[in-house]
Amino acid sequence: MQRFLLALLPLTMLLGGCTAVGYDMIETASISPRFEDTKPMDFGARNPHKHQIHGIDVSKWNGDIDWFSVRKSGVSFAFIKATEGKDTIDPKFDGNWRAAASAGLPHAPYHFYYWCSSADEQADWFIANIPKAAMKMPPVLDVEWNHDSKTCQYKPSPLTVRSEMQRFMDRLEAYYGKRPIIYTSVDFHRDNLVGQFKDYYFWVRSVASHPSEKYDERRWAFWQYTATGAIPGIKGSTDINVFAGDAQNWKRWLVAMNK
Repeated sequence: MQRFLLALLPLTMLLGGCTAVGYDMIETASISPRFEDTKPMDFGARNPHKHQIHGIDVSKWNGDIDWFSVRKSGVSFAFIKATEGKDTIDPKFDGNWRAAASAGLPHAPYHFYYWCSSADEQADWFIANIPKAAMKMPPVLDVEWNHDSKTCQYKPSPLTVRSEMQRFMDRLEAYYGKRPIIYTSVDFHRDNLVGQFKDYYFWVRSVASHPSEKYDERRWAFWQYTATGAIPGIKGSTDINVFAGDAQNWKRWLVAMNK
């Protein structure tokens, strides 16, 4: 029980610091977009640019990154692809991980789940490649349907999905001492996660409308709002995300995650 309460403490701190308007709706004055977007969407009143804390997620597809320029541009955090399945590591991970740290940018590794390998195989692979001492923000479990996969078209039942996720996340939490963040997409969440894992932080993808319109009964900590952002220091389009709380919430959350 003590472990469970400790895991919930950062969530309580975050919720307690938000405005009365709600966890994912920060009331601020109308502001211009923080970063350029080659295909901007009109999100209406619940525009992601009302949020103070923006971050990116990157992988090998982003090429060589100038992390000092990224940090200087106003990016506050980065999710960096680390592993996939039971035997794949992103070839840019080590360089990105070290450079983000050198630039002083808070960052977390993410694992892309492969539904044709077991949870233990994938947890073993992640743990073998990501040093415990390097883990400052919680690790991320990326769960979505990979319709373009040439090697795995298997779509397990919702019960199996949740069981595999829980096993994987339990392994990582036991090793790193941090409860993982769950990243997911609209269709995967609809098929498997509505009403589930309420004691976990969620990072959700919603590039055409506010998450509240796409995710039933889901509070979120991070929102991926575009895949076509333009960030200084990165060539080509980039995913951009926002943190649900304000700048003060963000500082408290980072401190809580490093205890």
